[in-house]
Amino acid sequence: MHGCAQLLEGLTAAQIEAVNAAPGPMLVLAGPGSGKTTVVTRRIASLLEQGVPPWSVLALTFTNKAAGAMRERVRALLGGRATNGLTIATFHAFAAAQLRQLGERAHVHEDFSIWDTADQRSAMKQAIVDAGLSTGNWTPASVLSAISDWKHRLRTVGDMEAAGTDFYTRNLSRAWRAYERILANGRALDFDDLLLKLAVALRDDESVREQFTSRWTNLLVDEYQDTNHAQFVIASSIASGHGNICVVGDPDQSIYAWRGADIGNILEFEKRYTGARVVNLGTNFRSTGRIVSASASLIQHNATHREREHVAAGDEGEPVVLMTSVDEHEEARELVERLREHHEQDDVPWCEMAVLYRMNAMSRVLEEAFRDADIPHVVARGTAFYDRKEVRDALAMIRLILNTRDDVAFRRIVNVPPRGLGATTLDKVERMAAREQLSMLQAMQRLAATGTLAARASKAVQAFLSMLDGWCIALAQGLAETDLAAFVATVIAESGLEAHFKAGGDEEQERLENLEELISAAADREADVMQAMDAHDIPPLRQRVAAWLESIALVSDADAIDPEQGAVTLMTLHAAKGLEFDVVVIAALEQGVLPHARSAQDPTQLEEERRLCYVGMTRARHHLMLTRARLRTLRGIRERTAGSAFLEEISAEHVRHIESEPPWGSSAQDTPVFQASPSDSGVAPGVRVRHLRFGDGLVRRVLQRPQGTTATIDFDDWGPRTLYLSRTSLEVLSKDDLF
Repeated sequence: MHGCAQLLEGLTAAQIEAVNAAPGPMLVLAGPGSGKTTVVTRRIASLLEQGVPPWSVLALTFTNKAAGAMRERVRALLGGRATNGLTIATFHAFAAAQLRQLGERAHVHEDFSIWDTADQRSAMKQAIVDAGLSTGNWTPASVLSAISDWKHRLRTVGDMEAAGTDFYTRNLSRAWRAYERILANGRALDFDDLLLKLAVALRDDESVREQFTSRWTNLLVDEYQDTNHAQFVIASSIASGHGNICVVGDPDQSIYAWRGADIGNILEFEKRYTGARVVNLGTNFRSTGRIVSASASLIQHNATHREREHVAAGDEGEPVVLMTSVDEHEEARELVERLREHHEQDDVPWCEMAVLYRMNAMSRVLEEAFRDADIPHVVARGTAFYDRKEVRDALAMIRLILNTRDDVAFRRIVNVPPRGLGATTLDKVERMAAREQLSMLQAMQRLAATGTLAARASKAVQAFLSMLDGWCIALAQGLAETDLAAFVATVIAESGLEAHFKAGGDEEQERLENLEELISAAADREADVMQAMDAHDIPPLRQRVAAWLESIALVSDADAIDPEQGAVTLMTLHAAKGLEFDVVVIAALEQGVLPHARSAQDPTQLEEERRLCYVGMTRARHHLMLTRARLRTLRGIRERTAGSAFLEEISAEHVRHIESEPPWGSSAQDTPVFQASPSDSGVAPGVRVRHLRFGDGLVRRVLQRPQGTTATIDFDDWGPRTLYLSRTSLEVLSKDDLF
């Protein structure tokens, strides 16, 4: 395709306006499926066709894939014409290249290394130790996340030290200072430094700024709604000398505030660039009319939404389906069967289907449903549930309790989370195990008995052995009435895993949710066992734990994917941005899930959750289904849910409702979980009771579960135990017995 006229072939009036616009500031509001990449690449090609030197054009985007696709499209549009000097790159790649050129002018060594995420975490772990802090209380991930937020805002460790009036900030700045020393010693920069160093150089050094503005006189920025403050400073500094800046984006698709994106950059563009041209790409070439209208009706509830036309280029299509199920298992089975119908009746390939969800932990039930239905599936941009590190860590602990000679499990969890068991101590254990043909645990026990360990190491070893011994006793003495989910929850809590990830804040929230889902998985397994067996034949806890671990091991191997048909994609809503499928399902549209519970008291976060739902809806080309469950198991407890408020905001005329089961109250399975009132037997929270085996204890809570009412009792000698009241005998102690 050659010539400016040919570059406009097939474009809408709005697209032509954006491609042909005269130099100067321009905001292109590009809704979902509106052809923004087409506009950006054709504008670049148009500039070059008009005689603009390639070396004066700079286009910045966010992913290597997007940058590569743009370069290829421009070359194809120009028919092989030379584009030497044309720069189309990610912000980070552009910054790295320019910093090497600037060297000392940007206060970096020209041969600096760039540390990836693993390098950064390793360095921060050492920095935390160097700062005299505990890696148990100060996790590398959480510290790096906090520092990243400061760097995005072009703040330095010195700024943090000056602001450090509270305990948290003072200690955080100590870790940051130690981290900076490690970076300097390694002549290295992390990802945030790339943007920070270039932005500061452009902001503070007039000669650097003039060099950039005179070189790149035509600037284009893709996905502008996702820029953080550092990226804003880089772009605005380059444009400051000429004002030829074209930004393309959509405030309705700004979903990355948690990693520093500032929606204000796009919302305030016209204030910063007076007289800027605004072009609205309102035609959606991806989705059917019903999907476009339904998603538009949702996003208009955001205060940050700009009223604009939403038009589908194609036909109206089918209504959006809203399916309500009894629980998450029925939800998963039903959506899987509807995907099968699309595959068998509509000839939709598996690879053109996706199931989206708010939290990674939610993939577990979905994965099981797809396996049971023998439908090929992949977990995209993530790890299958039982392969996630924190899940494997927790399972390794349970494996070691079941088999104390499991050295693989021992090595995995002996210092996870950090317990103060250093390399020297563990090396001694390894050598003794090899020398005396012992398991690792036996070697540790024998080493502890010798009294040769240093006081600190001895204390850490004894604490670990005591914890493990307590679990082994509980497992050995666990009866049929001992709850599997409660046992798993106890191990996760007492091991320190739960506290470790809670201390990590929002950065580690997903790992905590995965551990809670593991408890729910144990509860699901327990429910299956209870339904399949007579109450008198329920095996003891040890057998149920072994069977559960075996069932996990047998389903961990992924089934082969049909190379012709591909696989259904399971992924988070965040990961789905930029993708599209013929059929999309968004699961678990419930309060506390989508929108996430963290947004309940924050209108800004609630708007981002609504944008996230909007992004998910607009991934669909032809078929969109939204699902919710009336009951969902959270942390092993079955709870009634409330439908997402977003469902009420979607225009009803575009939605078709399906109830996969009879409405609430018509099924015994619908029994909600609640704090029970005192039972007829007198077992109630706050009452002391006596058990034949466990002795005396205090009732902490009574809960009604699908398989029967349970009581969690804190026994004086055995600690907390959760028992089914229908399968155990408890004596309520009188006042005379209590004192």
